[in-house]
Amino acid sequence: MQNGLVESLIGRLRDECLNEHLFKTLPAVRCTLELWRTDYNTQRPHTSLDGLTPFAFANRSALDHNHNQPWL
Repeated sequence: MQNGLVESLIGRLRDECLNEHLFKTLPAVRCTLELWRTDYNTQRPHTSLDGLTPFAFANRSALDHNHNQPWL
């Protein structure tokens, strides 16, 4: 194991996408991977983000972003 996060992502990609489809052309591969990537990054909650989707995590309000910073 060299990078646990990358290996986890690649394993998930293989299990959920690559093992489920048979590809006949390179454009079909690109289209399918783009759909999977978009779903993974916008619709699925991630435990590392406290159950938020990456899209929701990136669009939190400024108050949420400063929640753990010390008050001056």
